[in-house]
Amino acid sequence: MMEKRKASELILNANGSVYHLNLHPEDIAETIITVGDPSRVEMVSRYFDALEFKGNKREFITHTGRIGRKRLTVISSGIGPDNIDIVLNELDILANIDLQSGLPKEQHTALQIIRLGTSGALHADIPVDTLLLSEGAFGLDNLLHFYKYEPDQLATTMQQALLDHCQFPAVLQPYYFSADQKLVRQLGDGFMHGITLTAPGFYGPQGRQVHAPVRIPGLLDTVSAFRIKDKRITNIEMESAAIFGLSSILAHSAVSLNAILANRATGQFSTDSHQAVDHLIRSALEIIATWA
Repeated sequence: MMEKRKASELILNANGSVYHLNLHPEDIAETIITVGDPSRVEMVSRYFDALEFKGNKREFITHTGRIGRKRLTVISSGIGPDNIDIVLNELDILANIDLQSGLPKEQHTALQIIRLGTSGALHADIPVDTLLLSEGAFGLDNLLHFYKYEPDQLATTMQQALLDHCQFPAVLQPYYFSADQKLVRQLGDGFMHGITLTAPGFYGPQGRQVHAPVRIPGLLDTVSAFRIKDKRITNIEMESAAIFGLSSILAHSAVSLNAILANRATGQFSTDSHQAVDHLIRSALEIIATWA
């Protein structure tokens, strides 16, 4: 018999909402778009036909509404895997834990998690402003090492191949998770497909040396040269692997769509990053609006 979660583990606010997100179960839809930047929430929700809920706490801003008959939520996660740990767990709590009893609900609700984010390309043949769908992601962070799961054969093969190629220091143990294949099929048209590298930071973890010395010189050159069959690592960002991993462990489906703002191989940056992100949002919403 499942035990009720302790108040120190399942933390609620005085109004009964989940702790960090400040949301009640009825505030979210089953299809959820995550964006890193809180200002991008309104960039998404301005395309809703109706807006039924707005909430905020800290960096977590939430809007829920409808496009046609499709109900969906957009929420800002902030940057990085540590914030993804909070957002994904608390969304799952809202969907699958009875907040009054502290016990799991009898019927599991599987959420659809769609990341709309920005990213840097690792190859000169991926122009800035490209829209890219992540079919899978390697995580250089340690978030998933704190959760119990069994990697499938593909993940095991990918992880070992990257380790063999990169010869990382022992402190780095990358993991790999695939995007949900149904979401890849539903969203895949019109997007370049690739494999994403998720870093736990923006500077040293992404090979940027501005002042502090980095531990792995030539990181991007090394990972850019990685190949397994016809696959390569196409881009680098800070959330996708964590989203894929936690979604898989919690029995949700997830995919990541990226606006390529920088090209690390050529040194270019988008001349109109706002327009590139808006293009990503409109392209994704046009497809999502057709879902039943």
